[in-house]
Amino acid sequence: MAIEILLPKLGLTMEEGTVDEWLVADGAAITIGTPLLRLATDKIDVDVEAEAEGILRRAVADGATLAPGSVLGWLLAAGEAAPGGAAPSATAAAASDEPVVITTLKQADDLEVTSAGGRAFVSPNARRVAAELGVDLAAISGTGPAGRIVSEDVEEAAARLATADPDSGPPPSAEPTKAVSPLARRDAQRAGIDVSAIPTPTGYASRADVRNAIASGPTEAASAAVATSGPQAQLPAYQETASIIPMKGMRGTIAARMQQSLTEMAQLTHGFEVSMDAVVALRKEMKEQYSALGVPVPSLNDFIVRAAALALRQHPILNATIIDKEIHLLGRIHMGLAVAVPGGLMVPVIRDADRLSLPELAATTRDLAERCRDGAISLDELEGGTFAVTSLGTYGVDMFTPVVNPGNVGILGVGRLRDSGKWEGDLWVRTQVLTLSLTFDHRAVDGAPAAEYLQTMAELLARPLVLVS
Repeated sequence: MAIEILLPKLGLTMEEGTVDEWLVADGAAITIGTPLLRLATDKIDVDVEAEAEGILRRAVADGATLAPGSVLGWLLAAGEAAPGGAAPSATAAAASDEPVVITTLKQADDLEVTSAGGRAFVSPNARRVAAELGVDLAAISGTGPAGRIVSEDVEEAAARLATADPDSGPPPSAEPTKAVSPLARRDAQRAGIDVSAIPTPTGYASRADVRNAIASGPTEAASAAVATSGPQAQLPAYQETASIIPMKGMRGTIAARMQQSLTEMAQLTHGFEVSMDAVVALRKEMKEQYSALGVPVPSLNDFIVRAAALALRQHPILNATIIDKEIHLLGRIHMGLAVAVPGGLMVPVIRDADRLSLPELAATTRDLAERCRDGAISLDELEGGTFAVTSLGTYGVDMFTPVVNPGNVGILGVGRLRDSGKWEGDLWVRTQVLTLSLTFDHRAVDGAPAAEYLQTMAELLARPLVLVS
């Protein structure tokens, strides 16, 4: 009996997910726990593992975006047809005769062939496209990793063959159409170049033609440049693309939400210097006592997160959200903690942060941060924050303007601990301070209440025993 592979719902607010990449080939024999595909959501990327055994039959291709619960494929018994009457693919049939058990990523994903570039591997999707277009894989040089032949290589070869075949051209009454390789078209779109305006000696636009047009500078390529969405769609004059970072997955989500935040909110930032002398002195004592017990000492950031949570009790206007032109004060304080990860930023949430003791809060923040960096955080742990704290102090930044997360009305930035001084009578006394940067949505919070919140934080940090109790 066919076992459905469903797109999982990873969090309460998850509305869709994208199949970023299938990790095993269509027709492979799968064991329980095999990573099947990489799923990208608006917050995290996860591997979806097989919950049963069988022969994989994919129902969707890489890049498909679907709602939770959608069917991604099936696990079939040997010789079994996929639901709907579809017969197993050729690779599946071969696998059913001599199944190869897949237990690691990419194992048996590619077919090895002798191609124009020597011995090379061919992706499953490239094999399918080659069969549909009648392209000989042995005549193709791969451009994928390690010379792997990918579907775009096949499509480019097919376009080249179509140009060379006079019978495949347009009818005499039609406007002549320049054949363009898919890779060339993609490069041209990214560079803001009209590929039809690029001069080509053969009438076939290759990637090399596009690169030459880009490298030629504004004199020769200006006529080929088109503004598809304003000036931002074009490269600056005398520039060429060195590399491209797609704005998708986590990067795309960050971009969309930050733009949404700055577009929909009236944001203002207060910078406020607070004394950390008392906190620094208390941490020194805690180090001496805790080291003998083997207990981790709370960081400066833990003290600040604790103070921020307690201050929200006294200033609930900053623990709120705006819904339909109404300010909803929220009954629970769920503190978001910004964590830098490769390629972006995650904001795991400390539930009921004001109810945790300082040691409990410190242990929680450490655990969440480590699992964010290890890619082991769950989507639920990234949802529901009502206020956030983000720190750039370790990077030497004193003050900055953090951007409010959509759905919140405030976020607190933490600068570096630095030396300062103050007058005590006729004496200049050395002190240690840092700057708190509070960004708030002016639609919900005025300047004076925001300043009062920062004053409360300064008072709490000046009496850190209150934070420990």
